[in-house]
Amino acid sequence: MGRKNKSYSKTLHQQAYDKLTSMQSFGESKKEAMKNGTDQGKIFSFNTYKSYWKHIKYFIKYVQETDPKCTTLKSAKKYVNEWLYKREAQGLSASTMHLEAKALGKLYGIIPDDEDYYQPPKRRREDIKRSRGPAKRDRHFSEKNNEELVNFCKGTGLRRSELSALKGGDIITKIEIEAEITKLESIPEEKRTAADNKQLEILKDTRYFKEEYYVHVRRGKGGRERYSPISVEHQKRIVDRMTRTPKDEKVWQHVHSAADIHNYRAEYATAVYNTNARKIEDIPYDKINKGTGRRFQSDVYTCRKDEVKRKLDRAAMTMCSKALGHNRAEVFATNYLRGL
Repeated sequence: MGRKNKSYSKTLHQQAYDKLTSMQSFGESKKEAMKNGTDQGKIFSFNTYKSYWKHIKYFIKYVQETDPKCTTLKSAKKYVNEWLYKREAQGLSASTMHLEAKALGKLYGIIPDDEDYYQPPKRRREDIKRSRGPAKRDRHFSEKNNEELVNFCKGTGLRRSELSALKGGDIITKIEIEAEITKLESIPEEKRTAADNKQLEILKDTRYFKEEYYVHVRRGKGGRERYSPISVEHQKRIVDRMTRTPKDEKVWQHVHSAADIHNYRAEYATAVYNTNARKIEDIPYDKINKGTGRRFQSDVYTCRKDEVKRKLDRAAMTMCSKALGHNRAEVFATNYLRGL
């Protein structure tokens, strides 16, 4: 005679897979879901889903080896913190521990405010190893032989996935952008669709920049669209490469797996910052601290941790963030700050 509850016949692996895939909400607005309070049970990015599933499988394997009689997700929950502390003891980075905690938190609906939520170690900028110096993979990549790709990356700041998806038609001039803005603004506000307003907002972000040419990133991290300025230094070669490529064909048929794309993004971000940053002493004291009554510069960002007391132009940081496809200005200081 079969079991009445067929769900228990599924393996832990299958139960976890079913639970995670049921949360897929690719293409939906995370911002709107957060407003509505429905974001907790959703995953909005395929890459996030892929990362979560990878680390959840490690956990499932551990439970199966530790307690073969544990056959349900509900009963496996008691091993969550045990597994995470074990992983921390193995010397995993703070970033990886944050990812694993988030993955299992999503699977079980555990939020950081919960009493039993595992507290991962704090992430420190000086501990980040990615693109902080020579790596073994660099031996398999010659910047000299791949000079065009390297310069393209340094001039656009695109992610690996964005480079792979870029097509010949994804280039636009400042004049064309302004024409598109004028066209959308000519539509009466009450007749504009939500898509019109969103596109108008994205196009207007280019007004932060003075560059003549932009690459159109149609689907960046989290599905976000943007127009990134092409740096003047590499403009001619990048424009030539893109205009020589048919509109519907990929600009890069192959992006070398050993290319240090993140480091090139950091160089691009630093160049954008240097082009637009004001001298700290030239930034006006525009606000007054309510506690002390002293004036202060709201547009000055003070770095923390290993870069403590270094001061940056917040407006220029915002421009870097926009160009890179991030929302927060602070991302530049924590992940892309190089040699300033």
